[in-house]
Amino acid sequence: MYKMIAIDLDGTLLTDELMVSPDTVTAIQKAVGLGTIVTIATGRMFPSAKVFALQLGINVPLITYHGAIIKDVNENEVMYERLISPDVARKLVAIATEKKIHLQVYQDDILYSAWENEKLIAYSEEAKVPYTIEPDLAKLAKKGFTKALFIDNHDKLDILQDELQWLLGEQAHIAKSKKTYLEVTNTEANKGSALLYLAKKLGIDRSEIIGIGDNHNDIELIKTAGLGIAMGNAVKELKDIADYISLTNNDDGVLHVIEKFIINPAILYK
Repeated sequence: MYKMIAIDLDGTLLTDELMVSPDTVTAIQKAVGLGTIVTIATGRMFPSAKVFALQLGINVPLITYHGAIIKDVNENEVMYERLISPDVARKLVAIATEKKIHLQVYQDDILYSAWENEKLIAYSEEAKVPYTIEPDLAKLAKKGFTKALFIDNHDKLDILQDELQWLLGEQAHIAKSKKTYLEVTNTEANKGSALLYLAKKLGIDRSEIIGIGDNHNDIELIKTAGLGIAMGNAVKELKDIADYISLTNNDDGVLHVIEKFIINPAILYK
């Protein structure tokens, strides 16, 4: 019944220790063996997502940067790319400077920050990706960004999110991926739009897709998939729109979904 599964990473496939359980890896490989396409749909940059794809043994296009780029694991083809415009990019840099909020930007699979600080270092260590210091982010903005990420306390980011929505309107897609992460991408760079594009390329109908996520930046993913699934640890807004709520990321919630809807689908009819 379902031909494709798109899985978020942080808070979904990954435990709080940023690991994928061996049982979940086995289940994913079983699903692939049954002919199901299993891909990743994450806000993370492509190099970070690729590490997990290789661990899972999947060789398919990955939805990365919150949907701004779809690229195959072997990096032979960029199937989909939607960049933040130079004008919006410049505004984001100016706002970060004015408000003294940490901003890191992504361009050509490189993570940039204007200066080294604790937030940048912590992110780099968690995502296991290197970073480059570029004091003049406005110079990079001339080419546009793949993604921009503000990191700060959640109250400060809530205010910033409202301000950006008012200032940028329909010029950008703005969503939280964590309480302390506010992501900005192109308006067509969200997990739902990217998922539909990839599914069409693969000849798969949206009704044949399972989407699994846990946070605000997974809303479009859950709405777009034929079966939208929220993790047990998901934010309330996601649970409210999901077709099904699984177990938490620390209780093998993805494994539960694959066993229930792919490996043993007969239970649906009992």
